[in-house]
Amino acid sequence: YGYNLNSGFAEHADGTVELFRAGGRRFHPQSFKKEPPPGTFRIFVIGDSVPRGPSLQGAYPWQLGEELRKHGVAAESLNLCLAGYGARRSRLVLEKSLQYRPSLIIWHINDSNEYEDEREYRRSQEFQGWHPRHWLMKSLIFRRLYEAKQEKVFWEWIPNKIRQKFAASDADAQIAASVNPAKREAWKRRVEETTAAGVALARQQGIPVILVTQCRLETASPPTLEDYGLDALGRSLTGPGVYLVSMKEVLSKVPDLPSHFADTGHLRKSGHLILAKAIMEKIRQEGIIAGLPF
Repeated sequence: YGYNLNSGFAEHADGTVELFRAGGRRFHPQSFKKEPPPGTFRIFVIGDSVPRGPSLQGAYPWQLGEELRKHGVAAESLNLCLAGYGARRSRLVLEKSLQYRPSLIIWHINDSNEYEDEREYRRSQEFQGWHPRHWLMKSLIFRRLYEAKQEKVFWEWIPNKIRQKFAASDADAQIAASVNPAKREAWKRRVEETTAAGVALARQQGIPVILVTQCRLETASPPTLEDYGLDALGRSLTGPGVYLVSMKEVLSKVPDLPSHFADTGHLRKSGHLILAKAIMEKIRQEGIIAGLPF
């Protein structure tokens, strides 16, 4: 459920690390060497479905690597982003990635997946151990049926009669929690504290961090962008070795704003390219890569 530090990372005897689709971490399949090749600038991008993108090559982690390579940088940019991941599970991915000597961490900060983090944590605790009451949950099929009943994600696997029988789901609970002021405030504090802890961990190891703060497209006329306080969070964490790229600031400058969004939060490939170029410019401005030829 995403709370195992090593889930989705396979280390092979030849020194290759493979990212694969584990149960709690459905990475884009990618591979890299455990030790960076000499002269390689290694970037790990961490976050949720927004930086994960419409495809591996359509997302800004890949496009950032392409842009850097075009300018003569021996860069590898790995997409470690996972749909539905909130602050706690993203912070675990960051902790694991630090074992592989990154040159730069890019952490895409969002606050819309905290319900999923809580739900998956409860599941990870509920189904631990080999007590007989957990045996059915060790089966992928039975576990998926259970989860489908709860959240309707896998309902296409289930006959319509069973769908109707188990129509109640935690989707209602998610909506209720999202409009509960106390719950939203608790989630906000958790995002702030967890993000600060992750940034501190990278700082301890001397790894620079670029925080990319999420925004949403408000479909008023004219359309506007809203960051819901995430830019303020990002600014509060900047300092030596920690930098900020605000999606709101970057995208507010582009014409035909809605055309770069697939929905109110996710970007099309063109939006990812705009963000990749903005991140590359931040790398240049802050001197994160010495002697950039542009």
